[in-house]
Amino acid sequence: MTDSDDADVTRDAAEQAAQKLDALLVRLDEALAVMARAPAFAKPGKVPRVLDTARRVMLQDGGCAAVAARAEAIEQAGVFAGSDWATPQILIPSLSRIALRSAEADLVVIEALSELRLLAVSQAWFLHPLMSSEQAHHYLTQVLALNLEMLFSPPGEAERAQQGRLAQVPRNLFRYLAETIGYEHVIDQLIDEIWRIQQQRPIQVDMVKHMITQIAVCRGSGDINWGGSGQGADRLVSSLYGPTQATREDPGLEEYQRRLDSMDVTALQYEASGFARAMHDTGLVSPYHAMMLRHLPEQSDHLLAECLGLSATGRDCLLCYRELVHALIDAAVHPDTAQAVYGLALMLERGILYQAPVAPALWRQLRLPLSAAAEQRLVRTFGDAVPPASRLLEGVLCMMGLPLGVGQGNNPTCQSARALSMWACNDPDYLLQMVAWAARDDEIIMHFEGQSISSRESAGGVATEVPVDLDPVSLLVVPHLDRIYAEMGRRCLGREGDPHRWVNPEFHGWWSGRGFRINVDVATGLLHELEDFLRHFYAAYHPYYNGNQPLIHPQPAGIAVTDSAARFIGWHAITLLRVTLDPSGNMRAYFYNPNNDSGQDWGDGVVVKTAGNGEHFGEASLPFEQFASRLYIFHYDPLEYGEPAQVSQEELDRVIGYVHRSWGATRLPAGALQAEDGVPTPQ
Repeated sequence: MTDSDDADVTRDAAEQAAQKLDALLVRLDEALAVMARAPAFAKPGKVPRVLDTARRVMLQDGGCAAVAARAEAIEQAGVFAGSDWATPQILIPSLSRIALRSAEADLVVIEALSELRLLAVSQAWFLHPLMSSEQAHHYLTQVLALNLEMLFSPPGEAERAQQGRLAQVPRNLFRYLAETIGYEHVIDQLIDEIWRIQQQRPIQVDMVKHMITQIAVCRGSGDINWGGSGQGADRLVSSLYGPTQATREDPGLEEYQRRLDSMDVTALQYEASGFARAMHDTGLVSPYHAMMLRHLPEQSDHLLAECLGLSATGRDCLLCYRELVHALIDAAVHPDTAQAVYGLALMLERGILYQAPVAPALWRQLRLPLSAAAEQRLVRTFGDAVPPASRLLEGVLCMMGLPLGVGQGNNPTCQSARALSMWACNDPDYLLQMVAWAARDDEIIMHFEGQSISSRESAGGVATEVPVDLDPVSLLVVPHLDRIYAEMGRRCLGREGDPHRWVNPEFHGWWSGRGFRINVDVATGLLHELEDFLRHFYAAYHPYYNGNQPLIHPQPAGIAVTDSAARFIGWHAITLLRVTLDPSGNMRAYFYNPNNDSGQDWGDGVVVKTAGNGEHFGEASLPFEQFASRLYIFHYDPLEYGEPAQVSQEELDRVIGYVHRSWGATRLPAGALQAEDGVPTPQ
């Protein structure tokens, strides 16, 4: 595909999107006009059409702005009449979180319409008889602060399960609100949230970079009174736009190249160490850093290692595979693919190039011809600022360097994301083989119990739509894996028990334990042999009961996801990584959650942590008891048997109490009653 073809594709897509929005706005205007003309008794019957059309509009780019421009017409038509939203002066900001996370589409839409109406009031686009501009502005800043994660975090597991595509409406809403009323009003909360997300070192950081750019714009505006807010913003902004002495004033890429050309070795070393500190501190890479790295192979490998911030392990790996590293930099590292620098650095630090197949596989990746379908998907998702092959190589380096940074996006493809992460951790050359098949052949073939399965010939997978909000590797590979995983499940139809027992080891790899336990009866959905399940889990993974045997390979597991009220949301795939004492001396389970942001409140005091308890980048953790209380499936090695009988009843009762107070509350067998402490007693 030529550059002109790519531009035509992008232009055509933009024109189609604009035409779709215009058509929807015509329908919205018609619905509002009909409602405005209707007598008072007939208006309630017109509301559903308005809300449904408004929902469709707000899902489009530019839709929220178009609705805000019609805020007065929406008010006058009577959309809010007879509801709590008719009196905005008594609305409570904290309740917006509940409304916007509702599974009821009309509730989400009317709350969003109310926020856009108040935005119009705050900007003096129209005068409201019950609320002043200042009151509306103050209300919206509180709503933004309380819903800050929606600015740049994709929907969580609970939101995806309850809302589906509707979950994108509040995200579009808050992005437009923040851009219009100004980020400075929620800047402190925004900064804290960025640091919290970056502590997890995700591969996808475009939205975080967008937020930091908005912070930089706000700080550079003379019209904004920051007051005492914005502490900690300098480090984030400088990490992208001025991490070193020569980039401090953000000189621009061309000017910085001229400065690099005139630097001596001492100045270059000073710049290199500055870039490395900023990158490893934040997990973000400046476009200037990419330029510096492209400049250094002509200088010395010592400076190259300094610029990547490598330890002795990484330096040795760089020197052993010097030609390959130089080729990777030349192909993958550009200002538009700056995160490839961080991926490359961490890949070298992991030392995985010393595994014999990895270096040849990377040489193949460098020369890999992409299929037309793969190129088209990469260009449509990431643009054509760099060749699609370079964009994919950036994704490969990031996944190899940050295997726990893989996210599933707003898609029910946790199984596929977990597989990619597990392979990147444990079998990187197999991951590279998957990438080659998907990108070059547009097909992946795997085997299930001796029979081959082709992604091209398999029926649909779990995802009903082709995922687009993924990293470059996932974008190409996940659709194939999703279909194959679903096909493996279909081949287990008719077997007794849960299909994960057979599918997971075949799909994820030989290291997945062939022993399998589940605490839910598949036929009824009721809890089944819970105590026995927990005893075996303790015996397999708790160091005090398994002979102090550390976990060797990451193991697939399944959890029952609950919301902050401890109510059951759905089943979710994770990877158990390790079990060990945390710095406070408490036994903790450390696991990988593909759900983009692992810091979640699962109710009943079960709050998942991502930092401060000995977590490595990308890990989530819980005290062992709390983790066990949300577990419903695990694999283990049946030949390595622990001591289930040694687990105390008191400890088991505490875990069972957590289960019965949360996702197990409605799954108790008929022969048991729930006691006050959550432990069942016989009838």
